[in-house]
Amino acid sequence: MGRKGRGRDDGRRSQGWEGPAPSDTPVEVVAKAVDALAYGREGAGVDLAAARLADTENSHWAGAAARALFDTLLFAVADTWARGWQPAETVRHVRRESGPVAAAVCADAVTADLERHSTATVDPRWREQVRSLGVDTSWGPVERHLDRVAAEHGLMRFETVEVVLRLLALLRALPPMRRLGPPPGTFRPGVRTSTTADQGRLQRVRALLAKAESTEFPQEAEALTARAQEMMARHSIDLALVAADPETPEAASARRLPVDSPYDEHRAVLLNEVAQANHCRAVWHRELGLSTVMGFAGDLEAVDLLYTSLLVQAETAMRVSGAARDRSGHGARKDFRASFMSAFAVRVGERLTESARATEDAVGAETGTDLVPVFAAREKAVEAAVDEAFGALTTSRVRGPADAEGWYEGRAAADAASLGTRTRVGR
Repeated sequence: MGRKGRGRDDGRRSQGWEGPAPSDTPVEVVAKAVDALAYGREGAGVDLAAARLADTENSHWAGAAARALFDTLLFAVADTWARGWQPAETVRHVRRESGPVAAAVCADAVTADLERHSTATVDPRWREQVRSLGVDTSWGPVERHLDRVAAEHGLMRFETVEVVLRLLALLRALPPMRRLGPPPGTFRPGVRTSTTADQGRLQRVRALLAKAESTEFPQEAEALTARAQEMMARHSIDLALVAADPETPEAASARRLPVDSPYDEHRAVLLNEVAQANHCRAVWHRELGLSTVMGFAGDLEAVDLLYTSLLVQAETAMRVSGAARDRSGHGARKDFRASFMSAFAVRVGERLTESARATEDAVGAETGTDLVPVFAAREKAVEAAVDEAFGALTTSRVRGPADAEGWYEGRAAADAASLGTRTRVGR
């Protein structure tokens, strides 16, 4: 009695899973192994399960094991879509948490899941995300998937099975997210969700920003980005005026953008500044390395394009500053780089706000339209959407600059950054 009671009290029974039973089917072995990983009862049981699933002595068993693993992966990604995740951010999260092999396996499952649905029932934006993963599904029968992954990444079959099991446990643990669009199989063509952006104009904006990022001449970059920003701002105003028509109401929508390390908190600040200047709101999911940006369709496009371009400009300027410090005999320390990014984000925010308001004033003067109430109504709608989606939000302090030289270099880089204004804002 006492021994049994001590066994329960010291927790040894819950320390690990003993492993699959001899009579377990491959599906049962997979399910029990993933349960053990998900509930922290790994022990030696998961190794035993991986060994069972990797056994190729019996070809029938080996094929059934490979099918069980891949079918469970398909169920797992479908459950991930039900919790609001999208394909690109799911694969990215897996790469962050478990590395490139797990990300490649996840991308395989995501692509195979897409192929199960009729094209007409999948949102084109979803299909584009999956296509961007670049997965070739010509490996043949599902039974060959484990062998292909093992050969491609130089792994033993046992190691590949373990990667899949841990991937399944990771996918199960993903928290629910706000749904940004219909998952595969539920899309209905012709259903209007927001004012359609002018894709031709956006493509020209992307081309201009790409040239601005690649040129070595600051004046050329500024001229290119000036034209791009003007196009974005005027496009946003056009969409706002169309949406202001009571016969064509538009609802605020959302988009999630990656916020990567290092200096993720300063990148999040930069995204927040870009979002606010474009009448949007950014909510940072620190532990996931993502930010949800809420706003109207054209404004979300502007935020995405400008934030991405400014990151490139900031990183380029920081490398140049670091190289200069290296030549002087003092390397660009971590504190310098963090302070640089912090100052860049703050100063860009100041410039963006001034630029956005100047553009709206200019367009208002040209057209004789008072844009203040139009954008005030849109910002109110965005705030309401944020409250509905997230409820009460918390704020966090961002570490202040620890390197004065990095701070001033960052502000100087922000002053030189191309925001798309006709004239550069002085210090």
